[in-house]
Amino acid sequence: AKIFGYLYRIVIARYFGPEIYGLFSLSIVIVGFFVTLALLGFDGGILRFISFYRGKNEINKIKYSFQASFRILLIFVLVISIVSFYLSDFVSISIFHNKDLVSFLKVFSLIIPLWVFSLFFLSIMRAFEKIKEVSVIDNIVQSSFKLISLIALIFLGFKLHSVIFSFSLGILITFLLAYSYCKVMIPQIFLKYNLNKKIKKQVLANFVQYSLPVLFLTFISGILYWIDSFMLGLFKSALEVGLYNAAIPIVLLLNIAPEIFLKLFFPMVTKEYSLKHIEFIKKISKQIGKWIFMLNLPIFLLMIIFPEVIIKILFGQDYVAAAMPLRILAVGALFSSIFVISDNLLSMAGKSKIIFYDVLAASILNSVLNFILIKEPIIFGLDNSLGINGAAIATTISLLFYNSLFWIQAKHYTSISPLKKDMFRVFLAVLIPFFMILLFKGFFQITNLIFFTLSATFVLSYVLLLFLFKSLDDNDWFIIKMFKRKINNSDYAK
Repeated sequence: AKIFGYLYRIVIARYFGPEIYGLFSLSIVIVGFFVTLALLGFDGGILRFISFYRGKNEINKIKYSFQASFRILLIFVLVISIVSFYLSDFVSISIFHNKDLVSFLKVFSLIIPLWVFSLFFLSIMRAFEKIKEVSVIDNIVQSSFKLISLIALIFLGFKLHSVIFSFSLGILITFLLAYSYCKVMIPQIFLKYNLNKKIKKQVLANFVQYSLPVLFLTFISGILYWIDSFMLGLFKSALEVGLYNAAIPIVLLLNIAPEIFLKLFFPMVTKEYSLKHIEFIKKISKQIGKWIFMLNLPIFLLMIIFPEVIIKILFGQDYVAAAMPLRILAVGALFSSIFVISDNLLSMAGKSKIIFYDVLAASILNSVLNFILIKEPIIFGLDNSLGINGAAIATTISLLFYNSLFWIQAKHYTSISPLKKDMFRVFLAVLIPFFMILLFKGFFQITNLIFFTLSATFVLSYVLLLFLFKSLDDNDWFIIKMFKRKINNSDYAK
């Protein structure tokens, strides 16, 4: 599902060059802030409360939560879309001093309502544990449609506008499919509810009280994750933004493993939490933490060893300057991929305010560090700014900081940690092939063929050593057997 998303960015980066790719990336960051504001945190609220009420079989509360939040969201999103549209010229010219940014921001502002409601209905689908359908719509269909429409529009001669229109069409198709699925397959949420005024007031109050901290959390999280690109565009140029955003999608490969599990993990554990099945939550948290670590560790080390080669293969020679940021960001991404479980556990326990304060602290830290390392490196006695390297250092330090907070607090409030003792065996299993590849790397000029050969050798050696060091427990073997039977098209549900 991720392949189309990467190909979409790669086509933009290679065909239009780092500067246009930078403008596209920067516009997504800017409009993304407006989308976050327009959502009001309701995507997180609807996910938690529908999951919670499903566990208690309170159907009327599910209906009311959806319908009341939908009405509020509809009014607010239209206002935000209009404001964003009229601010486009000011933001592009007065703040970023780039008139080419205007067309990106104006068109993307118009699709904010579609963008917001696509996320809203996808959250409803997740709450009903329709994970396969969410993945198909949000990942496969949206990404493939963007890619196909981009290529078609380039072929038809739309040039720069092919980037703008293809992205907009992808958002449109996502909204239409998510809404249609909810309307047809989850029709009960659209039916009339039967609640007295007192209960409705309480349900809405609980929903808003949970969602508003989620709004600020998401907004502040946006600062945490986007401030590096934002400040590069503010203090440098779209070129630096483009270079830096060649590293980011590669690093996001480390998000695939968490996404495999966590799309289902949060609604499932929230449901189990409502039933007080704490031991089950503890076991599955540790098991998922181990699998994320086991899947991501070899990918992380390949990014550390071969960053130039990976960037050159995907984005081309013009983007090789992003090799060091790739190495630096990979450290923070690996750490985050493991401890994002702790974030989910805090949300499960309803500790949204604590999460907000954590992310607020990390965002302030990231903003200050980005300013220092991009704009004012003289504080460290440097002659030139660190630019994209400084942005990567700032973001990685911030990721390490706030994920550590999540881990400590989740352990305190839920007595659950995603760390498992046999993860150390996984670490030992990767050391031998890691040093072996480092040794061989010194004897070869790294061509694409050599890179793929060494990478394949590294992964195969790692897998064999996992078995040799007995890194897999009974639960791991159960999962592997299920997967094997699924591949063989057997009915493992029996």
